[in-house]
Amino acid sequence: MNTSGPVAQGLRLIPFRGLRYVPERVGSIAAVTSPPYDVVVRPDGLHHLESADPHNIVRLILPQAGTPEARNRQAAATLDRWLAEGIIAPDPDPVLYVYEQRSDEILQRGLIGALELSPAAEGIVLPHEDVMDDVVADRADLMRTTEAHLEPLLLTYRGKADAPTGAGAVIERTAQLPPLLTTTTEDGFRHRLWAVTDPAERSEIEEDLARHQALIADGHHRWATYLRLQREQHAPGPWDHGLVLLVDTARHPLQVRAIHRLLRGLPVSRALEALTGLFRVSEVDGPLPQALDALAGAAAEGNAFLLAGDGGFHLVDRPDRALLARSVRADRPDSWRTLDATVLHSALLDEVWRVPDAPEHIGYIHDAAAAVDQAERLGATAVLMHPVREEVVRELARQGVTMPRKSTSFGPKPATGLVMRSLATG
Repeated sequence: MNTSGPVAQGLRLIPFRGLRYVPERVGSIAAVTSPPYDVVVRPDGLHHLESADPHNIVRLILPQAGTPEARNRQAAATLDRWLAEGIIAPDPDPVLYVYEQRSDEILQRGLIGALELSPAAEGIVLPHEDVMDDVVADRADLMRTTEAHLEPLLLTYRGKADAPTGAGAVIERTAQLPPLLTTTTEDGFRHRLWAVTDPAERSEIEEDLARHQALIADGHHRWATYLRLQREQHAPGPWDHGLVLLVDTARHPLQVRAIHRLLRGLPVSRALEALTGLFRVSEVDGPLPQALDALAGAAAEGNAFLLAGDGGFHLVDRPDRALLARSVRADRPDSWRTLDATVLHSALLDEVWRVPDAPEHIGYIHDAAAAVDQAERLGATAVLMHPVREEVVRELARQGVTMPRKSTSFGPKPATGLVMRSLATG
């Protein structure tokens, strides 16, 4: 989040003793990592990760058992066992971590630390999406039971790209040193991690971050969970901080991608039939990348979606103005009212298709090809979205207006499993 000057109370990131896999006790660091819990495509991706290594982090973030309580107890028991067996161990001293992700096209660096959840935190860390209460409750139960933050959420702020001092400068200097670990995950990203131990550099980071607010790029449900659990405590302690990765987008801009919908009980034929007279529907040629190009062209002119699941691609655009007038809230800014996600949820899901926004009815999938594949296998409808512009996200966040949930996907996202935080020990 860009701030033009000092804020009353800014970001405060403190060192902690990270829990990390012991390289000698696992097949490879890459094999025990996972995407964030809400990006794992289930069941295929879950099974793939479980078979990658018996100690893959997915057994902690997405444990498999008959009931939520059993799943959480299983995750806690697994974490305790891995700690006892030396599979995972705490670092000897509290540190801040510099984390780098690199591919052929992308270089992203940021700081991993424990962010203070002060009484004013909700004005310092700004969300841009709504959350689902059942997901927050589920994540809270897992955190309570394991007494751990198993994956960082992703926050961004906007510093000065060429500043010779401050957090960004410390990160760049640290990245020239030998790392604590290096690994390359199967998506082609190379990950490196360093520890910031110099008190002077920590002070430089602290002074810089105190001038900034942050935008939640990924992890709205985890942020809401942090705040919920912190409010439950009756005395100061480790629950007053939350595990985050903080990235300065002036130095390392993030990518913004769409999150697609899988409408489990709605066949494409029925979805299209209901659109008669309300949207323009046209067939577009595949393969998928070509169809997504057609979506991008239509989205530049107004609201547009791509439906798939019956072997073809159907471009849906030019919504009826009367439909929008009666279904979209009038008490929000125009930039919110015209979002594709707003029109999808208010006009299509609620008004036209009458699909409840519940997990048994709607799946949220980050990968377009995976959404299409699941829709075709299930006889369902995939609604493919075009990403919203980052400046729209930031402007709405500045106004305190949240977007419909799962409106955006910022990336690259941190690999889960490289650094965890124990709440039992702080």
